[in-house]
Amino acid sequence: MSALAQVLRWPGAGTDRARLALWTAREIADATSGTASSDFQVSGVEMDSRDVRSGDLFVALRGEVMDGHRFVDKAFANGATAALVDRPVDGPHVLVGDTTKALADLAAASRSRVKATVIGVTGSVGKTGVKEAIFASLERFSGGAAHRSVRSYNNHVGVPLSLSRMPPRSRFGVFEMGMNHAGELAALTAQVRPDIAVVTTIAPAHIENLGSEEAIADAKAEIFGGLRAGGTAVIPADSPHFERLRDAALASGAKVVSFGRAAHADMRLLDALTVANGGSLVTAAMGDHRLCYNVAEPGEHWIANSLCVLAAVKAAGGDLGAAGLALAEMGGLKGRGARLRVAAPGGHALVIDESYNANPASMRATLAQLGHTPASRRIAVLGAMKELGDFAPAFHAQLSEPLALADVDFAVLVGDEMVALARELGKGTPNNLGKPVRFAHCNNSGEAIAALEEFGLLGGDAVLVKGSNSVGLARLVTHLGAREG
Repeated sequence: MSALAQVLRWPGAGTDRARLALWTAREIADATSGTASSDFQVSGVEMDSRDVRSGDLFVALRGEVMDGHRFVDKAFANGATAALVDRPVDGPHVLVGDTTKALADLAAASRSRVKATVIGVTGSVGKTGVKEAIFASLERFSGGAAHRSVRSYNNHVGVPLSLSRMPPRSRFGVFEMGMNHAGELAALTAQVRPDIAVVTTIAPAHIENLGSEEAIADAKAEIFGGLRAGGTAVIPADSPHFERLRDAALASGAKVVSFGRAAHADMRLLDALTVANGGSLVTAAMGDHRLCYNVAEPGEHWIANSLCVLAAVKAAGGDLGAAGLALAEMGGLKGRGARLRVAAPGGHALVIDESYNANPASMRATLAQLGHTPASRRIAVLGAMKELGDFAPAFHAQLSEPLALADVDFAVLVGDEMVALARELGKGTPNNLGKPVRFAHCNNSGEAIAALEEFGLLGGDAVLVKGSNSVGLARLVTHLGAREG
C-alpha cells in the first residue's frame, strides 16, 4: 500500500473538519453582542500591542491608568488583522460596549464550543511549573492538540485571554489560576469550568490579605466550586490542610485523587534517588501499579510536583508513559528554575534563576536545592518576600536556618523586608562547616549587582537568585546572563 493510501485510511477525529481559523468576525460579534465592521478571520488574540503577531485580534482593554485604544494603530502596524474596541477605529474591528466584558464573553464562547478535557491548576507554590508539565505531557500524548495559558496569565485578565485563545480542535486545555484575596478564584473557576481541579500545595503566600493558612486553603478550595459534573480534584496528601481540601472537594461533588508521601496518597511516592544531572529517579505507586521515571528538574519540590502531574494526567485520560518522558525532558522556566552557564574567572559559574516569585515555602525548597548543587562556593541572592504583612519579619528571619543548612558562602539580601534576616545573620549564624554566613544587605537590584561584583564570581560557583518579582532581581539575572558561555 502506498504512503498516500495509508494516510487516506488514517482514522479521522471529530475535530478534523473544524475550521483552522481561531475566530471569524461573526463569531466574535455573536459572542460579545458586538458589531463587526467587515468580514475577517483571526488566528490569535492579544492584549499587548507589543506582542501582537500577524493575524491576531487586538483587544483594546481600558484600565485605571492605561487605555488600550491608544495602541490600536501600533497593533495594526505589528500585524493585527482586527481589533476589539469600544469606539470606532480605522481598520477591521468589532465594536462592543465594554472590551473587558467582551473578552470574558469571548472566553465563555470558547469554553462552550470545545469538547476538550480542561484542567485548572492553582496552589501557593509550583502552579506554573505543574501547569507546564501537565501541558507537556498531554501535548505529547495528543500529538499537539493541547492548549495552555502561557507565562503566568492566571488573573482576571489572563485567564479569559488564555481561554479565548483555545483552538476549537483542542483535546486538552490546561489553565493556571491565581489569587490574592478570597473570592477571586471562585470567579476564575466559573470561567474555566474545569473537569479536573489541581491544588499543588498550601503555603503562606498572600497571608497578608488572608490572615492564616487555613484561610488560604479555603480560598484555594474555591477552585472546586467550578468543577463540571463528575469532575476530579487532585490535592496534596502531605499537606496539613489535606482534610480541609478533601472535604471542600467532596462537598462540590468531586472525586478526590491525592498525591504525596503519605500512606493514604493515591499517587504515592515510594522512593526517589538523586541522579547525576541533579534531577531525580522516582518510583511511585498508584493502586497496584508501579511507576519508575526521571524528573529533570532538581529538588524535593519537583518530586512532589511530578506526583501531582501524574495524578492529573491520569485523571485526564492521558498516558503516564508520555508524562514520564515529558518530566524527564523539562527544563527550568525563565524566572522559575532556569539554569544559566555563565563565564567566570577560572571557568564557568551556574546561575539558578528563580527571580519571578518567592514565599517562605519556595524559599526553603530552592535553598535546599542549592545545598545539594555541586559547587566550589554557594551564593544566594535573596529578594524580599511580599504580601506577608505582619508575618514578614518572622518569615524572613527564619531563612537563616535553610541558608546555613545549604552551606551558603555569601548571601546578598535585597529589600527592606530583609532587615530581619540581616539581623539574624549578624548574630553569627554558622553554616554546616561552623563558619558564619557572610552577607550584604542591599536596597535594590543595582546595589545587589555591585555587591556580587565586589564579592567576585568564580568558576565553579553556584548562584541562586530568588525573590518576589517586584524586587526586580530579573535585572541581576540579565546582567549575569550577558556573560553566558
